[in-house]
Amino acid sequence: MSISTPDAPRRSPKRKRSESEDTGVPPQYDGAEDSAALQYAYDEEMPSELQSPEEQEQEGAVAKKPRLERPRELNYVPHMTLRGHKRGVAAVKYSPDGKWIASCSADATIKVWDATTGALAHTLEGHLAGISTLAWSPDSLVLASGSDDKLIRLWNISTGKCLPSPLVGHHNYVYSLAFSPKGNMIVSGSYDEAVFLWDVRTARVMRSLPAHSDPVSGVDFVRDGTLIASCSSDGLIRIWDTGTGQCLKTLVHEDNAPVTSVRFSPNGKFVLACTLDSCVRLWDYVDGRVVKTYQGHRNEKYSIGTAFGVYAAEQNEVRNGDEDSEEDQWAFAACGSDDGRVLLWDVSSKEVLQEIQGHEGAVLGVDVSGQTQQLVTCGLDRTIRVWKRRPVVSATTNGNGVHVEDAADVPPPPPPPLDDGPSATGTPANGTPAVGTPIASAEES
Repeated sequence: MSISTPDAPRRSPKRKRSESEDTGVPPQYDGAEDSAALQYAYDEEMPSELQSPEEQEQEGAVAKKPRLERPRELNYVPHMTLRGHKRGVAAVKYSPDGKWIASCSADATIKVWDATTGALAHTLEGHLAGISTLAWSPDSLVLASGSDDKLIRLWNISTGKCLPSPLVGHHNYVYSLAFSPKGNMIVSGSYDEAVFLWDVRTARVMRSLPAHSDPVSGVDFVRDGTLIASCSSDGLIRIWDTGTGQCLKTLVHEDNAPVTSVRFSPNGKFVLACTLDSCVRLWDYVDGRVVKTYQGHRNEKYSIGTAFGVYAAEQNEVRNGDEDSEEDQWAFAACGSDDGRVLLWDVSSKEVLQEIQGHEGAVLGVDVSGQTQQLVTCGLDRTIRVWKRRPVVSATTNGNGVHVEDAADVPPPPPPPLDDGPSATGTPANGTPAVGTPIASAEES
């Protein structure tokens, strides 16, 4: 059985967002009666440092112990390569409990893998076209998927079965999903330019937001669920009040590059946005300004996701054998690249901590396990690759983190698995745009 779908939509003509556009002043606010009402959704400080050391000193924080020096690089190495998809893999996500890895592909299937062993637990079939996006429920029991068949399906991970009622309402390809922190709502973005807020229990639309003038490429919930972020190839990022549906803030960079993904920071104070000018920007959405810009990757063609992770000092440097404290943890941002690389940046300093080369073709998805801090990536080469962090080689340790005087007793690490699989071509599935097809290209009219 097949369904007919329209041709891949071209990027719609740019529309004026306000009269101020002619004056070169970007709009910073839409819809709310009082723009000052926009507050940080989550003010509690997180161990993932999003402040510079100078800013921390200004706050007058007195450290009980001297801080360890921040590592200047990371050492993620190949751990597992998962194969089975027949077309490019668009997204990959760790479950919140760290037990599962879910991947979705242009081959219209979802695969669920054991995060520890790499064993394939389920192949979920039910969509009639390529699948672009996945989202886990907070309890790791339900997986949501969005497809080019315009449907959102919910899957019971215990049984591998699709729940009986799909979420029906979008008029075009479903491109992005996110669960609310309580798991009772899902937000979705689509090529139909709308953002929908769904009640998971009733499988009905609670609210429809006429969000953008081009396809919606990314959505996310803030940590406490009070705000939603959306982004689009129209170059805008918008912050919405979940309860009222009001647009509280519109963020736009002067370059107005198409935005392909948006993600709230762990502490809820910033949004990380990936754009088709080979930049990843960290926005202070209350002030409406970019505070950090990360560069070094190449992203001019594909819709590529981002992720946050946490890293700490090497175990042999931890004081008095204590576990890593929150003060000795730092945040990094991860993003794929059109040329097969994955870059990891320190969030505060913008330094490139590591450049990983592991895929043939664009890396479309990246995620970091909140439990183990392992990294997982996927791309057009049809593979899912799991990366494990090892201590950085130094003058006193070898690549396994073992002191050199003890290294003779330690066997060398196994070589990374060879990738002998053919590269994916990105051919459309069932006549729909292939997963990984550019969401908006500068050459399109």
